Amino acid sequence: MSAETKPGKGGPADPLGCLYLVATPIGNLEDITVRALRMLGEADLIACEDTRRTAKLLQHYSLRKEMISYHEHNEMTRAAELVIRMEQGARVALVSDAGTPVISDPGHRLVALCLRHRIPIIPIPGPSALIAALAVSGLPTEEFVFVGFLPPRAGERRKALERLAKETRTIVLYEAPHRLVELLAAALDRFGRRPTVIARELTKIHEEFLRGDLAELLVRARRTPLRGEMTVLIGGAQSGEAHPVELPSAPIRERVEQIMREQNLDRKAALKQAARERGLTRREAYEQLLTSR
Repeated sequence: MSAETKPGKGGPADPLGCLYLVATPIGNLEDITVRALRMLGEADLIACEDTRRTAKLLQHYSLRKEMISYHEHNEMTRAAELVIRMEQGARVALVSDAGTPVISDPGHRLVALCLRHRIPIIPIPGPSALIAALAVSGLPTEEFVFVGFLPPRAGERRKALERLAKETRTIVLYEAPHRLVELLAAALDRFGRRPTVIARELTKIHEEFLRGDLAELLVRARRTPLRGEMTVLIGGAQSGEAHPVELPSAPIRERVEQIMREQNLDRKAALKQAARERGLTRREAYEQLLTSR
């Protein structure tokens, strides 16, 4: 491996023959960092989870680079190929379709192989769905546990939830939209009515945050199927006392007034949010508001 280095900006010099782990936008293309763009521009090769997705990003910023696919189906052989390129002095940038590579995305095998061959690995931090969702969730953030995607099979997913049942930290996970209802139902069965947030389509046009408890959000998801990429956050065991969530049995008027007071919203916007939390249409929420007076 070459010992040559290239001057970096605001950090240590970047060696020739290295791996960049480059975080890319999770939705809004403006979220990419200046350093990430520089590294993508200076890399000799970009290893992509999906070359078509990465090509759109590069085109948006007028970058033309050699790309090669690197995904879960070819990483066994592709990792070795990339290590050979890096041992010959190439700078390789690894990117996923969105967010930080290796985190619930392919890349761990390549990182482990680089470490074994003493190839420098340089993180280029940036967007992360789990951190963005956690920051705005309103759930405790001092400690949390990230579990990625739970197993798709019902039995394995149930066992995974059982292992998390006594977890006192905020639980953060990803889920596919077609499995969301099953996840919420299984979590409700195992955890009970814990405060929960569903962050949908983060940083995209249809970004949405659904807040409530597991029962409320299950009703909402069953009534209107949710689409897009999901990050689900569930309060830890016994966190409900410290972070109470209004339940459907509580008068909706109280929840609307709470939202108006805490979030400085007008009554119409507060009613809309309360309706969303409880899985109600605005008309149903309004009728409840009238009868709760």
